[in-house]
Amino acid sequence: MRHVLSALVQNVPGVLAHISGMLASRGYNIDSLAVGETEDPQLSRMTFVVVGDDRVLEQVRKQLEKIVTVVRVDDISAQEHVERDMMLLRIQAPAGGKRTEIKELVEVFRGRIVDVGEEQVMIEISGRERKIEAFIDRMRPFGIVELVRTGRIAMVRSHPDPPAPGSAPSTT
Repeated sequence: MRHVLSALVQNVPGVLAHISGMLASRGYNIDSLAVGETEDPQLSRMTFVVVGDDRVLEQVRKQLEKIVTVVRVDDISAQEHVERDMMLLRIQAPAGGKRTEIKELVEVFRGRIVDVGEEQVMIEISGRERKIEAFIDRMRPFGIVELVRTGRIAMVRSHPDPPAPGSAPSTT
């Protein structure tokens, strides 16, 4: 089973190396990893994708929680959430019909062409993993020159506050 974990960590040098090294030394494979500063510059969020059963998930979680620089660990996959990957892709796109076809596919997948050269274009696309994979499959026949992907990022969805007992639901 695939699990998306979010770890809030202190934004200090070496925290990424420490955490990824600890997981690797215990034989846990990280399918995806994204790290970035949060709204608080003192903290960073690390989003991991790990594959394993609930026992593996619990072990990973316990190991992460032992690390001093880890503030909190959440299993996002157990909650309603939004997750995204981002990709930059450079493909062969000589001027003419092929370039027009590529542009149309980019629009269908809600991507953006961010750089245009004489023979190549660079495309930015974000979305769920299967959307990214489907786009890669559609671009292969054109000739992928270079491909770079981020790790997964994810956030738990907002839940509207329930109405107070005895109050009527808001109509605004």
